Order: sequence, then structure tokens, then C-alpha cells
Amino acid sequence: MATSAKAKKKTVRIASGRKRARQDVKLNAANSSLRSRFRTAIKGVLKAVAAGDKAVAQDTFKNAQRVIDSIADKGIFHKNKAARYKSRLSAKVKALSAAAA
Repeated sequence: MATSAKAKKKTVRIASGRKRARQDVKLNAANSSLRSRFRTAIKGVLKAVAAGDKAVAQDTFKNAQRVIDSIADKGIFHKNKAARYKSRLSAKVKALSAAAA
């Protein structure tokens, strides 16, 4: 037999396991949505920085910080990963401000 484990998924027989499977589907959808918001927020800041628009970059960065912090609080990303992203985005926005001055 050369079938992989992922090819055929077994159904759970125990009631608590079935409930856990149902919950996992909902949690996976919620986490995917939040991860998507995170990526969108980051892209918004990077696009503003690439365009050289200082005011828009600062505004989108402020919004992105909120999104990044909420995702770290929910445990989707580690707090250090969130801090790393905020730090790097902040450096890019500050470099834009310094270049404009």
C-alpha cells in the first residue's frame, strides 16, 4: 500500500473528537482571516514607503501596528515576530522621513 496519511482522512468516532474537529474548522478560518489582515497591513506600509509618501506611510504604519499587536496577543504569531515586523517597518518609515527632511 502506497497511500499517504493525508490522502485518506479518518473520521473521528468519539463525540468530543467530532466537536474538536468542528471547532478546528472555525478556528482555522478565523486564524487565516487574521493572517491575511496582517499581510495586507504590511503590504500597505511597504507600498506607501516605496511610493515615497511620508504621510500615508506613517498613517498606514499606525494601523499596521494595531493589527500586528492584536495578532500577537491572540497567539497567532509569537510576540517577538510581531516586534521584529514593527521594528523593521518603523525603520523604513523613519528612513523615509529622514530622506524627506
